[in-house]
Amino acid sequence: MRNLVSLALGFILLAGWSACQHQPPQPNAGPTVSENCSSDTVYFVNDVLPLLQSNCAMSGCHDNGTAADGVRMTDYANIMDEVKAGNAGDSKLYKVIIRTDNNRMPPPPRPAFTTAQKALVQKWINQGAKNNSCRNRCNASVFTYSGAVRPMLESKCIGCHSGVAPSGAVNLSDYTNTRIWALNGKLYGSIAHQSGFSPMPKNSAKLSDCEIQQVQQWIQAGAQNN
Repeated sequence: MRNLVSLALGFILLAGWSACQHQPPQPNAGPTVSENCSSDTVYFVNDVLPLLQSNCAMSGCHDNGTAADGVRMTDYANIMDEVKAGNAGDSKLYKVIIRTDNNRMPPPPRPAFTTAQKALVQKWINQGAKNNSCRNRCNASVFTYSGAVRPMLESKCIGCHSGVAPSGAVNLSDYTNTRIWALNGKLYGSIAHQSGFSPMPKNSAKLSDCEIQQVQQWIQAGAQNN
C-alpha cells in the first residue's frame, strides 16, 4: 500500500512539474488580447503582422498562392516557421531582413525595412514571439501626418505603394505623393472600403475605425505636413 501511495504521489508531482514548464508559442491558438497597450511590448497583431503582410505577403512573393521558397508571411502559424522564439539572432526572418545584399527581404528594388522596423521585429522575437494583440492604442484626437498618418502608412501600405513600380501606380512613400492621393479622395475611399474604390490594405485586415478616422480628420484639416 505504501508503495502504491508513493507511486501515485510521484505521478501527481510529475504532472504538476510538467504543467509549470514554460511552453513555446502555440501557432494555432488565437491571439492573446490585452485591453490596454504597454509601451514596452511589441504586439504581433498590431505591429508585426501588418508590416509583414504589407511588405512580404504579396503575389509573386510570400502570399499563400506563391509561397516563394516555401515561405508564407500570411499568418502567425506560417510566420513562426521562420522564427526562433526568444532568439532573433537565430531566426531566419530577422536574419533576412537585416541583410544588406541583393538577398535581403523585401528584395530590391523594394525599399528595405527601416532601422525602426527591424528593431521592432527583433524586439518581438526576443520577447518570445507571442501571438498577442492589444486594444485602445489608437487615439483619434491625434491626426497629424507625422504622429498618425505616416506611421500607419509605413506599417500597412508602403510595402506595396513605393519604389520604382508602386502597386496601382499609387506612391505613398513620401508626403508630397501621399497628399495627392489624400486630396483626390482615393486614399480615404480605399481605406474606408467605399463603393467604387479598391479596398485597402489589400492583403490584410481593414484599418480600425479609429485609424480611418485619423486619416479622414487629417485630410479634412488640409492634409498638412504636420
